[in-house]
Amino acid sequence: MRVTATAVTFNVDDVHASSRFLIDHFGFWEKFTTEDLASMAREDVPIDVVFLRRGMDVLPEDQRETHAAGMILAFTVEDLEGELARLEAEGVTITMPFTVDPWGERSFQVRDPNGVIIELLDWSTPVD
Repeated sequence: MRVTATAVTFNVDDVHASSRFLIDHFGFWEKFTTEDLASMAREDVPIDVVFLRRGMDVLPEDQRETHAAGMILAFTVEDLEGELARLEAEGVTITMPFTVDPWGERSFQVRDPNGVIIELLDWSTPVD
């Protein structure tokens, strides 16, 4: 198998609210968009983020009404504290405060208008 591209897809109620959130706060752009879907990209992110409108007939019946619940879209970033300050200044609600885990992960989370969890993180030296 040779993988030529990767995407993560979230079923949401308002495709364009999620798309706009990634554009406004995370520097993504729309590669392709319709009323029912938006395919999002960034030059430095090796996967596309796709939002599909819940209930679409093209989805298998058992997936049509599912929501992005339980999934986390995580980005490892440089200057985590700077990103936290930037998002707070932009009025984005921080839904999980800045956390440092014993294994060295430092992170915080926000949610887009559809409830998609976006986590920003970096790694430090693990605590003994």
